[in-house]
Amino acid sequence: MRLAALSLVLVPIFFLATAHAATTPTQAPAAGTQMAAPQAEAPVPIPTPSPESVRYYESGNVLWVISTLWGFLLPAVIFFTGLSAKMRDWSRRIGKNWFFTLVMYFVCFTLVTTLLSLPLDYYIGFVRPHDYGLSSQLIGKWIQDEVIGTVLGLVVGALLLWIPYLLLKKSPKRWWFYTWLVSLPIIVFFALVEPIWVEPLFNHFGSMQDKALETQILDLAHRAGIEGANVYEVNKSVDTNELNAYATGIGGTKRIVLWDTIIKQFTPDELLMVTGHEMGHYVLNHVWKGIFFASLFLLAGLYLVHRTAGWILRRFGQRTGVTALDDVASLPMLILVVGLFAFITQPAQMAFSRHLEHEADRFGLEITHLNHACGTAFTKFVQHDLSYPTPGLLYKLWRSSHPPLGERIEFCNSYHPWTEGKPGEYEQYFQPTVPPAH
Repeated sequence: MRLAALSLVLVPIFFLATAHAATTPTQAPAAGTQMAAPQAEAPVPIPTPSPESVRYYESGNVLWVISTLWGFLLPAVIFFTGLSAKMRDWSRRIGKNWFFTLVMYFVCFTLVTTLLSLPLDYYIGFVRPHDYGLSSQLIGKWIQDEVIGTVLGLVVGALLLWIPYLLLKKSPKRWWFYTWLVSLPIIVFFALVEPIWVEPLFNHFGSMQDKALETQILDLAHRAGIEGANVYEVNKSVDTNELNAYATGIGGTKRIVLWDTIIKQFTPDELLMVTGHEMGHYVLNHVWKGIFFASLFLLAGLYLVHRTAGWILRRFGQRTGVTALDDVASLPMLILVVGLFAFITQPAQMAFSRHLEHEADRFGLEITHLNHACGTAFTKFVQHDLSYPTPGLLYKLWRSSHPPLGERIEFCNSYHPWTEGKPGEYEQYFQPTVPPAH
């Protein structure tokens, strides 16, 4: 799994922030350069999923269950069988001092979990997308991305893992609160640097090839009150046939990214709808809201670890060889407890993400009035990405970071207060339509 090693160390530090980051990319409507005339087209019907889409949806649910159980089982086995303690003992012999013991343990733990998870990751990340015609990635590129992700995770983990364990050693009663405080600037830092330093490691980011479209997008950004934004076209066709666009970054790193696959499949109006949606994320401060929301869950998760870890160690310390929480061999147990908490609170996290995405949809419609293009854009996601437009309740609660496409198409068809002379909710953000000189 890409960045698997990174997630292993960042989960106990700021797991919910990465959950938000995972929801930032969006298959979403966006906005146009000027206020478009009200649409006269008929409402866009919700497409009926193809038999292949149904199979993809149902098999995906099965794989999600397997992956979730594996995510619990793997750290549990490593911890409760005593393997973690044996890796710690080996790390002490090699690392000698406290810091390098942590580093060696993390390297060993990461390599073990990566190798054990490799068959499942290979099937989910490479075999299955090819079986459904959703991937064009060569095996060499997949291996390259996995290696880069693992190495990056090892480096970041080695640099950060000492923080919670030092706090555990120095302040056993309040380590959870201090870890939370330290994690906040780290979260913001990663939000700043990921678009610039991390994402380009996996794909080439360049300027828009269609300069006329780029001009329209920049004009639209001006109308949304966004100055200095960057629009990038990323070469994702080497990896996938799926369609996507997303907004990322904060402050000076803010950018709108369009996959080259979506540029090839969407009309100009549909692409403007996509970018307008993404501008809504920025204008409505969704990244900052997401960080704040994630920080609250992070605080609760760390406190839960603090309250439960002592009981686990007292109950299983003799069997596992781990009797203190500041022992690096407790890492699998920390990951397990935090993972269980994240799973239990996943419906709340997903509901919050869906709310942000819905408001970005509203922003895109209000700034463009391109209702028909909005509906047809979502229809193409159903057709090209095998997305299931009307998933079941459990799927929506635990897996849907975005509103189901069927609901989004219905919203595209029905939301047009301007046709009734009513103001939109976000008109106060819109600037005059006269675009700046480029």
